Amino acid sequence: MALAEASAPRPGLARPPLGILLALLWIALMLFLAVFGDFVAPQEFTAMDLMARLSPPFTEGHWLGTDELGRDVLSRLIASIRVSLIIAFGATLISAALGTTLGFLAAHFRGWVEQAVLMLADFQAAMPFLILALAVLAFFGNDLTLLVLLMGLYGWERYARIARGLAISAGAQGYASAVRQLGGTPRRVYLRHILPNIASTLIVSMTLVFPEVILLESGLSFLGLGVQPPMTSLGNMVGYGREYITRAPWILLSPAVVIVLTTLAVSSLGDWLRDRLDPTTR
Repeated sequence: MALAEASAPRPGLARPPLGILLALLWIALMLFLAVFGDFVAPQEFTAMDLMARLSPPFTEGHWLGTDELGRDVLSRLIASIRVSLIIAFGATLISAALGTTLGFLAAHFRGWVEQAVLMLADFQAAMPFLILALAVLAFFGNDLTLLVLLMGLYGWERYARIARGLAISAGAQGYASAVRQLGGTPRRVYLRHILPNIASTLIVSMTLVFPEVILLESGLSFLGLGVQPPMTSLGNMVGYGREYITRAPWILLSPAVVIVLTTLAVSSLGDWLRDRLDPTTR
């Protein structure tokens, strides 16, 4: 009996299903292209060849064809993956850091500080973020740094609510109170004791917000208010490719497929991590 229990796989150590393994493989491929894209891309993504404009895939060394200016679609796709992932990673980290900090402040001070954070969270959740982003970018102009900071404001209220609730729960438990009684500063209590215990929940939330940021950036770039030339992004490629969807659909289809598969892979990984790390499902 004991041997059978020992040999039984633990829920947290169970082998991932095939779909999750494929998702991890796709995410690893995207990260590889983002890091080593300069060595993999067959050409410079801004190089133009008007004699080869709108060439179909697998023509004269262009695996994914060329666009309206004769630029290699594969090279532009690799550059777009790098820019889109930089924006998504940066915005997700900023959102997580901002939301977690405000959640900890609300849990620590309570009172009017907590009410102010909750009111801001309710305002953020009620305001359509796409409209806010369009207004800010139209007023201040297009800049990659501004775009990352703006995307970092997306979804912070989720982290704030999670961090606040879990911090209050942890504060009512024995280990947080014991650290305080031993002379631990609030910074040490939250960063060294509470944050590691809620990190798994926050990581799962990040995997769920990450694909939403990719879609939001793609939508802004599609509307012409995101990444601007000569830089390129996945949404930027889709926006330019829609004008040639009947004559050269490969310009639009390749970035669209990458957007769909990347968001699907990250979302599937987030759902699987949530099931693995949630103790109530064990």
